[in-house]
Amino acid sequence: MDPADALALLMSPAGRVDPYPTYEKLRAHGPVVPAGPGFYLVTGYAEADAILRDARFGVLDDDLRDQFMPGWRESPAVLSISRSMLRTNPPDHSRMRRLAAGAFTPRRIAAMRDVVVAQADELIDAMLARGRDGTPVDFQAEFAYPLPVGVICALLGVPAADRPLFRRWATDLTGVLEPEITPEELAVADQGAVELRDYFSELVAERRRAPADDLTTALVQAHDSDGARLSGDELLANLVVLLVAGFETTTNLLGNGLVVLLDHPRAAAALREHPEFAPGYVEELLRYDSPVQLTSRMSTAPARHGEVDLPAASWTIVLLGAANRDPRRYPEPGRFDPWRPQVHPLSFGAGPHYCLGAALARLEARVAFPLLLRRLPGLALAGTPERRVRLTLRGYATLPVTVGDVAAPLTDRGTPAGTARATP
Repeated sequence: MDPADALALLMSPAGRVDPYPTYEKLRAHGPVVPAGPGFYLVTGYAEADAILRDARFGVLDDDLRDQFMPGWRESPAVLSISRSMLRTNPPDHSRMRRLAAGAFTPRRIAAMRDVVVAQADELIDAMLARGRDGTPVDFQAEFAYPLPVGVICALLGVPAADRPLFRRWATDLTGVLEPEITPEELAVADQGAVELRDYFSELVAERRRAPADDLTTALVQAHDSDGARLSGDELLANLVVLLVAGFETTTNLLGNGLVVLLDHPRAAAALREHPEFAPGYVEELLRYDSPVQLTSRMSTAPARHGEVDLPAASWTIVLLGAANRDPRRYPEPGRFDPWRPQVHPLSFGAGPHYCLGAALARLEARVAFPLLLRRLPGLALAGTPERRVRLTLRGYATLPVTVGDVAAPLTDRGTPAGTARATP
């Protein structure tokens, strides 16, 4: 299959739901694949990592958007994302990122562990209350969404009563992150952006009246003390992105990861008995089925990667999900192996745009998976999960499970062979 046909397949509904076979068709053409004039697809781990760290490559800025997306300023969704740190280059990106970074220091993340444990326990209690009689429970709605949204909303200072609002708004808005979007999908994304912006406009006004110990107050004060540090548009755009990025990726990680664990009961049994293995499991889950499958970069100068010369203004789609399964980096990449040594997935990116909340997402997953398996030893799929027809943000729309016999003892099965030699 030639690269153009493979790309068309990847963009199709079937290709988005399961991109991994198409990645291998693209990989057959090399780690950096020319797919059109000035357009390249990156499937190799080393090449993806290098491009994401290469200062000659940046995200689409306003001038480039004017070339590729005429009229983009008329879209509230595109305009909002473009004013955030997600879609700006240094020095603006560095300036905005520094203002939010204080909330995501290692010390602050570590201090949140007890909060995450308490929230996860409460959600499991609620799942038990709904599913004790065998009634299926939607894991996405009852756990994978409310856990990370509760954590990021606590950081931002969003009242608990408002948290249920955000799932639909964020789902709508993030359609704009897909590599292709129809006019109808863009209209939906625009409405989500308007609703999120309206919400945060009110929260900003409230924090001006009554400051609190939260990230929203800190950003409002940075804006009010010196508009050059953070403009009004940037303030609202970054609050929206911090919220959406703060739970969308983790929601997908939790859902994707649970399905993998339930499909690998021996590995799940080991994690149930040894929660200290969680860090290695989470890295392998991120590698095996990444919640973020791609990102894009544009070159500002000629470069060479993967034995391919990339001229200035080359547009590269970095396929993170493909890079995480590069057999040159990970032997037998299609096999889930939580005892795989030296796993460093690119799921959170690399370089200047490395995900600001990566450590928080990892903490939530490291807490959630062992706790779910220990408290719900009979947890099982209840039917076929429904994938979202998205490529950039890969996850489930619904994930029905039964909670099982909560009184069942922990498994007495031993740790799988090999754990002693490569404990995560």
